[in-house]
Amino acid sequence: MLPESSHIFGTSSRWRLSSWYFCYFALIGAFSPYFTLYLRSLDFTAAAIAILMSLMSAMRLVAPNLWGWLADRSGRTMAVLRASAVLSMIGFLGLFFAATFWPVFAAMAAMAFFWSAALPLVEALTLRHLDGQAELYGRVRMWGSIGFIAAVLGTGAWLDRAPIASLLWIILAMLLGIVACTWLITDLPSLPASRNFSLRGRLDRPEVVALLAAGFFMSAAHGPFYVFYSIHLVGHGYDKTAIGVLWSLGVVAEIAVFVAMPRILKSWSIRAILLTSFVAAILRFLMIGWLADIFVVLLVGQAMHGATFGAHHAASVSAINEWFAPGQQARVLALYGSVSFGAGGMLGNLLGGVSWDMFGPGVTFSWAAVLAAVGMALIWRGMRAGCPVR
Repeated sequence: MLPESSHIFGTSSRWRLSSWYFCYFALIGAFSPYFTLYLRSLDFTAAAIAILMSLMSAMRLVAPNLWGWLADRSGRTMAVLRASAVLSMIGFLGLFFAATFWPVFAAMAAMAFFWSAALPLVEALTLRHLDGQAELYGRVRMWGSIGFIAAVLGTGAWLDRAPIASLLWIILAMLLGIVACTWLITDLPSLPASRNFSLRGRLDRPEVVALLAAGFFMSAAHGPFYVFYSIHLVGHGYDKTAIGVLWSLGVVAEIAVFVAMPRILKSWSIRAILLTSFVAAILRFLMIGWLADIFVVLLVGQAMHGATFGAHHAASVSAINEWFAPGQQARVLALYGSVSFGAGGMLGNLLGGVSWDMFGPGVTFSWAAVLAAVGMALIWRGMRAGCPVR
């Protein structure tokens, strides 16, 4: 929680945004670790599972830019956000009636298309509420991590005692929570859009290109982890409660990083934080791929999630806030999400699916480490500390 003395924005707005983050990432906490196990229960192959899970990334490649444009064009960000929440829930309902590949594909595509609208819009709204103090973004965003932990632990314990099909009802409840929270958030007056050529000129800067390209490779490196980590653990004899604990540990580390980020940003440059996160990713994926039988190694690997996701994401958002004017940030955050979580995540998911069936977990996670190394090289060469764009 933000200190009461910070006066970043009112208590009411703070808790409304925090509640939305809680519900949004609680959905991910129920979905990411366990939905692949549900798909496995439908007898889908690893390649089919990878294709289906890639839909979430594929829609992030296109949809956020469309939704961002619609929000900017209409000047009604919250109306767009509320519509996307309701429509994503309607799309998800199709999964209750789907058991073969193409019906599941259609339902997931519909859900993902509308669901992908939300995060960039709320991220931009949160930065505007923070009013130039983006180093405190992590204090609000950490409630999403808390929601993730609550969902992943609760869902794991439930699924050890209940059929895997009951996961659909849990996810539906999370979607209902997101819908409710969108009616609690208040909008801010629309900002005048900056001229397009001005934004294009900023996007061409080497440090911006490096940030976006490195985000692509970091998300690609995480692709096999998000799709196959739970399946990997089940293959090594871990039950769903243990899986939930491991996923939660990663998010506890993420929360710690978000809380500490204001102090970290005062002592470290954005470039140094990003380089450290990529080094951690290389080590982490090698450990997970080759040493999964050693539980202590898995604990260490999950603790490193604080760096490979938490620090990387918070530093990237801080860079965008520093480099771009408020009227440009929603579009840049949508672009960042499309390039990294969209294109990068889709590539990582698909490569992971092919590699998993052909070569197994060790080689698959080794490729993930190589992708992280490429991202590190891009930051090393393309970004320098203290390079404002605005």
